[in-house]
This record gives sequence, C-alpha cells and structure tokens, in this order.
Amino acid sequence: MIPVQDALEIILKEIKPLGTETVGILDALGRVISEDVFAKRPNPPWDNSAMDGYALHTADIAGAGKENPATLTVIYDLPAGQVPKAVVARGQAVRIMTGAPVPDGADAVVMVEATKSPEAGKVKIFASARAGENIRKCGEDFKQNDTVITKGSVIRPAEISMLATIGCPLVSVFKRPVVSVLSTGDELVDINEVPGKGKITNSNGYALSALVSEAGAKFIRLGIAKDTKEDLTAKLKEAINADAIITSGGVSVGDYDFVKDVLKGLGSDMIFWKVALKPGKPLAFGVIQGKPAFGLPGNPISSMVAFEQFVRPSLLKMSGRNDIFRQCISASLDKDIKVKPGRMTFLRAELTSTDGGFIATALDGQGSGVISTMVRANSYIIIPADSEGFKKGAIVKCQPFDSSVLSGTNTSY
Repeated sequence: MIPVQDALEIILKEIKPLGTETVGILDALGRVISEDVFAKRPNPPWDNSAMDGYALHTADIAGAGKENPATLTVIYDLPAGQVPKAVVARGQAVRIMTGAPVPDGADAVVMVEATKSPEAGKVKIFASARAGENIRKCGEDFKQNDTVITKGSVIRPAEISMLATIGCPLVSVFKRPVVSVLSTGDELVDINEVPGKGKITNSNGYALSALVSEAGAKFIRLGIAKDTKEDLTAKLKEAINADAIITSGGVSVGDYDFVKDVLKGLGSDMIFWKVALKPGKPLAFGVIQGKPAFGLPGNPISSMVAFEQFVRPSLLKMSGRNDIFRQCISASLDKDIKVKPGRMTFLRAELTSTDGGFIATALDGQGSGVISTMVRANSYIIIPADSEGFKKGAIVKCQPFDSSVLSGTNTSY
C-alpha cells in the first residue's frame, strides 16, 4: 500500500488539461476559460447618468437649498437610448433619464427628488452638487484593452455578464473530459431487473456517473462487464475511446478480479493498485494509450470515497481547473471515535454549523456497503493513518461534500 498523499501526487503528475474548444457564452457556464479575455471597448462606453434627474452646471446651483432654490431653463428631455441634442450652457439644464449620455457642458446630475418644475421649461433645484455627482464616467468599470477575465477562471454568471458586456458571444474554454464508466462482476444486474439470489443491483455505475457529471465532466455508461477476461477486454477496448476510464470492482485479490491483468494486456502502465485508504484500499491506477485509468473498488462507499479523493481532482485538472480540491474545515467532535491505525480513514459524518463553529458527528453504520449512511452524511471526517481516533471535543479535519455545508440555512442579515 502507498499513502494517500503519495498516490494523489502520482496520479496528478500524469494528468494534463485537455485541449480547447469554442462555445457560446451560455454554454460556457461552469467551464474554464482557456485564454485571457480583453475588453474591446470601455465600460461605460461614454459618460452617462446614474439617476433620473437634471444634467447641469454645478456653478449654477452653488449654495442652492430648500429656502433658496436655483431656477434653470430646461432645454430638452434626454431618455436612455437617445443622444444629446445640444450643449448645456450656463443657466440651462437637461431633463435626463438613468443611463442616458451626459450632454456636453453639464458636469453633474441632480436627482429628480431634489427638484420641482414650477412651469413648463423651468426647473427649481433645491440642492447643490459637486462636479461628477451622479455621473458614471466613461471607462470607470474597465478601459478598452483591459484584461477583464484571466485564463483559468471558472465561468460564473458574473463572467457571462462580462462577456455579454464586451460583446463576446463566443469564448474559448477547456474541453470537458469524457469518462467511460464500467462496472464489473457476475453478481451485478441493472436497475430495471429484480436481483435474484446472489445478485445485487449495479449502483456503482449510476453513482460514479453522477459523480463524473457533478465534477463537470461527461460520462459514457458502458454497463456491466462479466468476470471473464474476454468480456472485460471487449468493454475496456470500447472504454479507451474516452478521455479517462473508471471501472469499479475486479481490482482486489480474488480469483476473478481480472481488471489489472486486462489493463496490462491492453498496454496500460499500471502504476499502483493498493492505497492506504479506508474504505478503498484496492485501488488501481494506470495510463492506457495516454488515458488515465482508475480501477475503483466494488463496494459502493469505497468507490465513492476513492472517486472523491483521486478521480474528482483529476477530472477538474483535465478540465483546466486550478482549484481542484475540496475545501477542508476544522470541526469539534461531539463523541469519541476509534479507528484501527495504518490507513487514512474517511468517516461519513454530519457537519453542523453553530455560533461557536462546526460540530462533526460520525454516523453509525460505517460499513463500505452501507449506502444509507452516505445519504445522511454531508462530509467526511479525515483520520490520519497514524491515529487511533479522537476523543469527544477534539478538533478534527472535515471534508464537506459541497459548499452547502458552509453556507448554512440562516438567511438573516
């Protein structure tokens, strides 16, 4: 067995980002941008009004107030989407709407709430203003040729907004990995069959496909391979067409565990096949025709734990991501936990947020086939390989399954 950290470093050394492709901006959400994006024009493209009000000369309203308003001549209205009709001279004002270009001559906008129109063509101003007030200056957001999105950024709705603002309907992104998912074992039947005696439903094929999708990659379900070298060879030859290969089952030491041998027969360089991980010790990794191949354990929880620690970071790196690891946090144990040392252990846990920090509860039922515990869990408690466990109140490292654990449910401000 090799340590978990060593196995992860070996795997990631073999993983490279895929090539790039050009997609429409709405298809780019969640993808990784493959090149810096530069602004084709400034934003705002011209000085514009931040308020509905009046564009004017600040010198004309110096000292204006409720008791001594300044009266100006309104020369025209300027809605958003229109261009100014004339320069604003001293003693004049333009009734302007939010977003409309500020006409030449005006150096501020007074909001409509501080004004009153006593008669047609006139306006009283009840407040003074400083130069530039309520004006969004040309280029105050960004200037032409500024870098507005950097290579390696994950495209969120904010980046979509930026791409639309600069008039960029297409964007270059790293390709999403396509992953073959293959389950092995004579004992497996698909979900539309009622398992007879000695048979079990192929949950791994669906769970691993879902995990692949959650990691932003695409999956190809290859179904179930029987415990024969011939069937495995045929299925794995098909799997090689993808960017990465995941198998579950067949990597232990049983008489019918053929995955490692078949991968070698197909030209795979098998790098390791046992990791000091609990659950998940029988884990094979190799490279076959340049494609990373992960032989995960057959037990459902073991395969999910192994995927989270090794496959997910690999798929994110292939996708061009820089942030490929889950954020781990510290939490206080609410009861004693005891484990057998020798392997890094991942305990399914419920993580809750309190005013004093996070509390971690190791759930009952940690067997590698107990799926109900995984459904109840929202994180792993990580126990180092040299530890026998921790006492109640100890601070432990936890790995949340997703960011919802960190956001909590309190919506008050």
